[in-house]
Amino acid sequence: MTVQDKVIVITGASSGIGEASAKLLAKNGAKVVLGARRENRLQAIVQDIQDAGGQASYRVTDVTKPAEVQALVDQAQHDFGGLDVIFNNAGIMPNSPISALHVDEWNAMIDINLKGVLNGVAAVMPTFTSQKHGQIITTSSVAGIKSFAGSGVYGATKFAVRNLMEVIRMESAQEGTNIRTASLYPAAINTELLHTITDQSTATGMQKFYDAVGITPDAVARVVNFAVDQPEDVNVNEFTIYPTKQA
Repeated sequence: MTVQDKVIVITGASSGIGEASAKLLAKNGAKVVLGARRENRLQAIVQDIQDAGGQASYRVTDVTKPAEVQALVDQAQHDFGGLDVIFNNAGIMPNSPISALHVDEWNAMIDINLKGVLNGVAAVMPTFTSQKHGQIITTSSVAGIKSFAGSGVYGATKFAVRNLMEVIRMESAQEGTNIRTASLYPAAINTELLHTITDQSTATGMQKFYDAVGITPDAVARVVNFAVDQPEDVNVNEFTIYPTKQA
């Protein structure tokens, strides 16, 4: 199987990497089902895809709620008759020094960046295990492979996601279920993530850095498309995506 006709669920699909990936995958013949919290954005993106001749649907989804993620996955199977890929892309990045004690933001990152991914995994695992094929793609971060001051809790969630995806890959190989994984480690990609930073000094510094080196989400979308497009016996499972200008 290639991208053509694959049924792909995407969370965090209302902007940025999720939106760019949905549009590219649909352009290449995938049937995409989009989940996020902003219905107006989902409606507009689905309309854009359909106007371009693609196939898409959406469901308003909060990834911190297992039942809503399950409903999104169920809708994909109902709308398009199957399920091939989930792209766990929803995430927030309210970075700050640990000493600032933005505890509520720590908990929000754990709920969305880590538990949200686990909810996606739980929603697709029975189907993927039963049919003995499927692919789980997850957005980690360059902060999931190296440490950055100001990104302690964000990085912790992304390191956790990295470990989770590798263990799923290993266990799938051992169990013979043929579930492929792909972990994405984007660096400075110009998305709405910076808008979630409430710590003013952190926000100012990161915005200046991203303005200098950041690249568009289309760069990550092309990597997602590449991973999905591989033959079923090939698991290309880790991708670091840096702007060329970023050290």
